[in-house]
Amino acid sequence: MNLHPTLEAVTSRIIKRSAASRAAYLDLIDREGDKGVHRPNLSCGNLAHGFAASGDDKSAIRSGAAMNIGIVTAYNDMLSAHQPYGRYPEQIKIFAREAGATAQVAGGVPAMCDGVTQGQLGMELSLFSRDNIAMGTAIGLSHGMFEGTLLLGICDKIVPGLLIGALRFGHLPTILIPAGPMPSGLANKEKQRVRQLYAEGKATKDELLEAEAASYHGAGTCTFYGTANSNQMMMEMMGLHIPGAAFVNPGTKLRQELTRAAVRQLPTISKAGNDYRPLGRCIDEKAIVNAAVGLLTTGGSTNHLIHLPAIARAAGIIIDWEDFDALSAVVPLVTRIYPNGSADVNHFHAAGGMAFVIRELLDAGLLHGDIMTVAGMNMYDYAKEVVLDADRPAWNAAPLESRNADILRPVSDPFSPDGGMRLLTGNLGRAAIKTSAVDPSRQTVEAPVRVFADQNDVKTAFDAGELDQDVIIVVRFQGPRANGMPELHKLTPPMGVLQDRGFKVALLTDGRMSGASGKVPAAIHCWPEAKDGGPLAKLQDGDIVRICAKTGELAVLVDEADWQQRSLADTPVECAGTGRELFSVMRSLSDNAEAGASAMLNQAGL
Repeated sequence: MNLHPTLEAVTSRIIKRSAASRAAYLDLIDREGDKGVHRPNLSCGNLAHGFAASGDDKSAIRSGAAMNIGIVTAYNDMLSAHQPYGRYPEQIKIFAREAGATAQVAGGVPAMCDGVTQGQLGMELSLFSRDNIAMGTAIGLSHGMFEGTLLLGICDKIVPGLLIGALRFGHLPTILIPAGPMPSGLANKEKQRVRQLYAEGKATKDELLEAEAASYHGAGTCTFYGTANSNQMMMEMMGLHIPGAAFVNPGTKLRQELTRAAVRQLPTISKAGNDYRPLGRCIDEKAIVNAAVGLLTTGGSTNHLIHLPAIARAAGIIIDWEDFDALSAVVPLVTRIYPNGSADVNHFHAAGGMAFVIRELLDAGLLHGDIMTVAGMNMYDYAKEVVLDADRPAWNAAPLESRNADILRPVSDPFSPDGGMRLLTGNLGRAAIKTSAVDPSRQTVEAPVRVFADQNDVKTAFDAGELDQDVIIVVRFQGPRANGMPELHKLTPPMGVLQDRGFKVALLTDGRMSGASGKVPAAIHCWPEAKDGGPLAKLQDGDIVRICAKTGELAVLVDEADWQQRSLADTPVECAGTGRELFSVMRSLSDNAEAGASAMLNQAGL
């Protein structure tokens, strides 16, 4: 089927906008592939250091006769999603030998859990951990010992960080290996119900902890459709996984065999083989558009309005929120996964999952099929379900019909005709809003504001009954240059309570809202941020603000002369502690949210 004209138009303008930067990037990776640091060019002392501790693989690495795979791992055993990676390197080394290759751990990168740090001071390190991960990835690959890369990471900032770092070594073929979601536990809606009861003082802390522990109960990603699982969706949509790998549970035979398939595939797409597919060529403008389409059609995390532009920049590609907005208008919402439904990602996978979604989008002309993937030369390989057959993965055609129409629907009968993400603009700046879980009757809010500079003060005001009214809660000085742009998911339960009491409620912030944001409208990522003298710094309690997802309006309804005469609120004093002071350089040098909120990319001129 022919491409949808909007998809074609958006892709064309991204290609045109990115022409110079993309050409410079491709020139870089071509030069690195020809003249960069490689094993054959290392001195004897360099090389000896590189294979000194490689045990049974020493002779193969020394001779240079076999491909050597660099593993970059985000393993730690505190983070449930990354705990399964502990034994992967040893397994990968065995699988590599089966394929006539070798493998070494090139480096480890940090993986912080937003679930642990949510609402805590550590969350102020969260976004910039992505830059740290990218730099750690680059450090690991800088040794020049490798002809291909396997990236072991799954959660929020980790996958974007790994990709940004690996793209600077884009001449290397690269495959991402997920670990999968934990099995379903306590239903996410029930967990949220207990959270709201606790916010109202109607549930005890022990009852809340019991609900949380029953939901987050084992190894694997959290089962709601937040940033981590949106990452896995995007890697499928970009063709960077072995097909079907995204949502297979940890500890299963199929999970292990998909890892083996990834290891075996890497030598076949190496420069020494007959089917060279370097990462920098796989991630092109069409692949980036595919990721955006996937985000919209599945109701994915708003965090990727920041992460996807940053990933794209690392490959010389420029995408902005206007591109997302244009795509959202024509890409239908075909899933209901919590928080925009009751199902979790395991239920989605069982209903037909990514294979069904990709097949539907391809048939409707809403996805680029002709991209270079790590598995084949087009996306049709990903329109298949993976199953275990005689202890090996096998791929069958996606089901013609959804196995559960309450969770997954065809493009011809979607839950919503649009993707549920809008660009908001007006005299308060530019912001984004996710509407896929917001009732249409609540997508326009015009109300007086209450202005805060700390999310904990919102909870105090809520407990005191000061917010029992129609209100737009403004939490400012939460942007990347102010305090690192923490997620404000802690505000979701009290705002949900206010909305359930019948009030019109919305959030307006230059900070982030987690991928788990739900039924309360939230205008987020607003820029220019308050720290930079953005309009949010002029707002005062009682100002009437209008947020309209339907018209894309974000405006304060104040007399223009009065508005121009107002002074800016004072920036809160930066405090030391929890390592935040170590990230001051990243805060001071970061660019805006729409550009990707990265000090590293900003200062590198990318």
